[in-house]
Amino acid sequence: MVDAILRRAAFPPDSDVNEQRQLLREAVSAQPLAAEINVTAAALGGVPTAEITVEGVESRHVVLYFHGGVYVIGDAFLAADLASQVGRRTQAKVISVDYRLAPEHPYPAAVEDALAAYEAVLDSGIAPSDIAFAGESAGGGLAIATLVNARDRGLPLPVAAFVMSPYVDLTLAGTTMVSKREVDPLLSPELLQARVVNYTGGQDASLALISPIFADLSGLPPLIIQAGSHEVLLDDAVRLAGRAASADVPVTLEITPGVPHVFQAYHAILDEATAALDRAGELLVARFDAEDGVPKTGKRERRPRNPEVAVRPAVTK
Repeated sequence: MVDAILRRAAFPPDSDVNEQRQLLREAVSAQPLAAEINVTAAALGGVPTAEITVEGVESRHVVLYFHGGVYVIGDAFLAADLASQVGRRTQAKVISVDYRLAPEHPYPAAVEDALAAYEAVLDSGIAPSDIAFAGESAGGGLAIATLVNARDRGLPLPVAAFVMSPYVDLTLAGTTMVSKREVDPLLSPELLQARVVNYTGGQDASLALISPIFADLSGLPPLIIQAGSHEVLLDDAVRLAGRAASADVPVTLEITPGVPHVFQAYHAILDEATAALDRAGELLVARFDAEDGVPKTGKRERRPRNPEVAVRPAVTK
């Protein structure tokens, strides 16, 4: 049923950016937010944001969230429903970053905005031990790029990052670009390639902050990576987990069979989505809890880490 719905809603192959933006807005606006979800416009470091809270949830932490949309469509507010699901499960306020989009603002605009927002969270006095990153699709890639960028600039890092169907290779070299194209109801190599040109603006798509699959991932915090088996970006998730593990980064990789790109967005009708979000929430909460006793100011001390890859089979009905 989900597959059929998505195939009917997929962007026309020859649609341009403005048409895709309008179609996405119409699709999301047709599904209003639950009454208990509150979204407030704000800003961090000069970057617009959407602060997302859930009534009845006492915010103990902050999740900095990066929306998807292949860097050219979507916004912080359209991502509020999925972002709020992360907030529910982590007792956190979610701050969704409204980074600048291509082609009007090609790379490095999104990367600059993401880092500025994170620096502003730190400057506000929130300890890195109370912060996690999350993101879907391009937002998942941007979350990883921001970790790399922050590490290289000597900033303290958040406790973990949760990325859903991360888009981390804009060279489109993953083997599932071909092997999964028939079962992916949303994305295709051709659709992605047109948007790669928009985002890179003529720069090399293999640059580490454009395609963090090629970055040095050493020193990053634990990663929670989820993807579906019916998506052309499946290999991005698998290779990201492998490269992180090789760099001694603790990784949890979950592949749910038979579900599409960012399947968690369909939590209202897909049991696998709810279960995946629950598992990710438990892992994030465990990371927050593990940071108890760490000093709340200054750069947090790096603890020795061992390679740890947990590849979890996801439960299906």
